[in-house]
Amino acid sequence: MKSYPIYLDYHSTTPVDPRVAKKMLHYLTTAFGNPSSIDHVYGDEAEAAVTEATNYLANLINAKPKEIIFTSGATESINLVLQGLVANNKGKTPKIVTTKLEHKAVLDTCQVLAKKGLLELVFLPVDRQGRINLEQLETIVKSGVSLLCFMAANNEIGNIYPLEKIGKIAQKYDTPFFSDASQAVGKIPLNFTDWGINYLAISAHKFYGPKGCGALVVKKGYELEPIMYGGGHQGKMRSGTLNVPGIVGLGEACRLRQLEMLEDEKAIALLRNRLQNLLQKHITDIVINGDLEARLSGNLHIAMPGIPNHAIIARIRPQLAISTGAACSSGVETPSHVLQALGVSTEIIESSLRIGIGKFTTAQEIETAAQILTQAVTQSRAIMYS
Repeated sequence: MKSYPIYLDYHSTTPVDPRVAKKMLHYLTTAFGNPSSIDHVYGDEAEAAVTEATNYLANLINAKPKEIIFTSGATESINLVLQGLVANNKGKTPKIVTTKLEHKAVLDTCQVLAKKGLLELVFLPVDRQGRINLEQLETIVKSGVSLLCFMAANNEIGNIYPLEKIGKIAQKYDTPFFSDASQAVGKIPLNFTDWGINYLAISAHKFYGPKGCGALVVKKGYELEPIMYGGGHQGKMRSGTLNVPGIVGLGEACRLRQLEMLEDEKAIALLRNRLQNLLQKHITDIVINGDLEARLSGNLHIAMPGIPNHAIIARIRPQLAISTGAACSSGVETPSHVLQALGVSTEIIESSLRIGIGKFTTAQEIETAAQILTQAVTQSRAIMYS
């Protein structure tokens, strides 16, 4: 039987909760109907399942069910907002304010559109911990902005951003506000309706649901031009046959997170703190990146100065699954754009590792992971200085 390493890369993807997988199986096999088939019971059952899932998602983030559009994931949702915004502006050049810490799906899309002259891109600076200055943001918004684009939580350093405060600024100046919440949904409380958010991107596989299914939440009155055509499904914003098993899985994951999120995240934070303390005890010069006062419970982003991260990965790969950065560039290894935006040294960037802890991580795995990493650092330094 194949032996798998300890999995600590929950920011990349999470294992599907067995309860989610069990519910999905019914809609992959028995209840396999198309929800757009209105003439028989198979379509009725599929439509009812989609409605149920929609309600679970709406309840988790305090949105209205009619505001939810199902997509293939956060990347499609992000493109639908950004490209749809350009199409909506009817010849005007929209001005988008964001940071260089955003996911590549946001940055790459914005940069392509900016190169074509289809939008103006303004980057709000961040400090060494990746925090934004709200007063500076308000000054920019006062001058006239088409869209604020800020992630709810960072996929590398784990920073949680003050969406409610950003939303108040957006509302004050009647500015649309978009948040990529793929790392935050199911981990921290979010309030789509009350926080002044107009667009919210979600990806099921970040909170124990299936890959290939996500959602975009669109406030009424802020509808977008579609980027795909063919049937006019989902309010004419996203055509195509719905991925019923994936949507069911997303909905069930939402239902379970609403029930278990607070308790799970407290336990995850304790495990993260235990691992951090063990590593700091044995690796005295370890660096912890990001905002330690506002980060995801499962995030630990570390650097061991002087030791290339690929050297650590090579040593631990058979025993421990962690990463050198975000899994968003088709496996291409490039320096972290997030750490570059923080202005940290090349030495820190090249020695950084991202650890992601989740609800299926055990206390014993944390103890073992600390031993594996400590040993890898010790061995690497022994070779480097021999």
